[in-house]
Amino acid sequence: MNMKRKPCIVLTGLFFSVILSACTTLNPDTGESEINRTGTGASVGAATGAVLGFIIGDDVKSAIIGAGIGGLTGAAVGHYMDEQEKQLRRDLIGTGVEVTRAGDNIELRMPSSITFDFGKAIVKPEFHQVLDDIGDTLVKYESTVIQVAGHTDSVGSAEYNQQLSINRANSVKDFLVRDGVIPQRLLTTGYGESAPIADNSTEEGRAQNRRVEITVQPLRE
Repeated sequence: MNMKRKPCIVLTGLFFSVILSACTTLNPDTGESEINRTGTGASVGAATGAVLGFIIGDDVKSAIIGAGIGGLTGAAVGHYMDEQEKQLRRDLIGTGVEVTRAGDNIELRMPSSITFDFGKAIVKPEFHQVLDDIGDTLVKYESTVIQVAGHTDSVGSAEYNQQLSINRANSVKDFLVRDGVIPQRLLTTGYGESAPIADNSTEEGRAQNRRVEITVQPLRE
């Protein structure tokens, strides 16, 4: 496991948008890519299968560059993200983590059932190796910004779910920092129950909504 390299700083100025494009998703049984088409979504929660992107503010970019990491230009962006996606897909076959690609962004969707115990924000020991593998790849491909977002179902109060989603996102972030991903690259947010991807009136739907998503976006010069 890699050692932590830089102190944490506070990052601000995030704005979010849905990237509307063709997405490729990993089939967990075969490890092969499948194509999904996403339509125009009216909101974050309304677009199923769409990878979330975010605007990288000048403060975030300056912090990363100040940590000695350079940005990407031109055709190098697509190739860089292609190679990173291939590595993540190889590492995550059979783990239960869904890998999705939209444009130059990569999203890793981790169901909470394999990541956390019910109502808890401590990463399960059996998931440590999966996060180690993710962390190793993120360290190798350092010219990216990473958002870790927590989501819950609608059971319980909105306030409780909001805090739980934040705590889980921070737990994953802390784990990746211990793996050597510098904190300047990591942004966390909690959506609570506000961005469901399935019907909260069914157990199956609630299980899908309980998740943590890691979105990897290239850092452009």
